[in-house]
Amino acid sequence: MTILKNVASGRSHTFRNSVRRSGPDAARAAAVACLARRDYARAELAAKLRTGGFDEETTAAVLADLAREGALDDERYAHNYVSSQAARGRGPVRIALQLKGLGVSDTLIDCALRSGPDWGALARKARTARFGARPPAGWPEKAKQARFLQYRGFSADHIRSATGADPETD
Repeated sequence: MTILKNVASGRSHTFRNSVRRSGPDAARAAAVACLARRDYARAELAAKLRTGGFDEETTAAVLADLAREGALDDERYAHNYVSSQAARGRGPVRIALQLKGLGVSDTLIDCALRSGPDWGALARKARTARFGARPPAGWPEKAKQARFLQYRGFSADHIRSATGADPETD
């Protein structure tokens, strides 16, 4: 039994048998074990299996089978990811970049973001949770709050809506 370290998270993951094992049954067992813990994007799970020592061809075949069975679905993954990240107060720009980094297609990202929450309301809620209900007094405070919301991944329109920053009226 070989233990592999996931460098990004520092967690150990166990794959049965040799690291060089390339059998479809072993690859499927490893993929199902990963999916039993949490949902994965197709590209993310493929990278994980390749790191586990499974070859390209076997990995592609196993992932195709899992997708056909409905156990692996990038659309479902994108929608769930958007929901979970929005619940944490993150905006659409940041979520889109994270999903793109996980190998989800632009079409699925756009679809998941469109069906997501009201981003303007979420930006207002994040601003209120961090800075209180009182609107920002003056440009220095608006700029501080805008930087916070920008870091969270909200667009300029959402930030203006949340902070009440309108250069033409101020």
